Amino acid sequence: MIKHEIFEKNSIVLLIGILLVVSIGGLIEIAPLFYLESTIEKVKGMRPYSPLELAGRNIYIREGCTSCHSQMIRSLRDEVERYGPYSLAAESMYDHPFLWGSKRTGPDLARVGGKYSDEWHTEHLLNPRGIVPESIMPGYPFLLENPLSYKDIKEHLVSNKMVGVPYTDEMIETAMDDVRTQVDPDADTDGLLARYPKAQVRDFDGNPKVLSEMDALIAYLQMLGTLVDFSAYQADGPNQR
Repeated sequence: MIKHEIFEKNSIVLLIGILLVVSIGGLIEIAPLFYLESTIEKVKGMRPYSPLELAGRNIYIREGCTSCHSQMIRSLRDEVERYGPYSLAAESMYDHPFLWGSKRTGPDLARVGGKYSDEWHTEHLLNPRGIVPESIMPGYPFLLENPLSYKDIKEHLVSNKMVGVPYTDEMIETAMDDVRTQVDPDADTDGLLARYPKAQVRDFDGNPKVLSEMDALIAYLQMLGTLVDFSAYQADGPNQR
């Protein structure tokens, strides 16, 4: 009690003590950030979005999907059992903005890629209650009718590059061609797959005559959670790099 008396009876000394402790703690936490190259552990398999996936992500944001669907699986048992492996920081390293979300009116979509067929996604977006009767999600039939506007896709890649996404000059120059190539299974896809490994190539909306907004959105949804090989990870972290 006697040792603390000087602090308890003198507010100025107490204030100085608080500032000193906070300053030391802050310095210990903040100083390493100035010399660390990255605070995110690199994970094998992660890559920037392909131009078509990026266009789909822009539509996802435009339509407010993130308001009802989060993209972050917490490291809790019930979360992992329902949605799959918990989210890694590296999975969002190229996201601008982040779409983690804090509200789930619908399920988390961090692992939705490959979970359902393209036909399922198309029908669900056209008429949600035709697939899930209790759904309160609005329908998006116009996505099937709207041709995808991607004349400014190069600018989207350039903007992302400015904030750290590692798009190369080649990726930027071939962006418009890559959009068309990803929905054409008969196209030469070697260049596309070299630039964007694991990119899925096919007509996504069931109408090969039109490159629609539905194509782009489904391409984005079908890649979510598919880039990282989670068989290489254990509950306490990665067992290989």
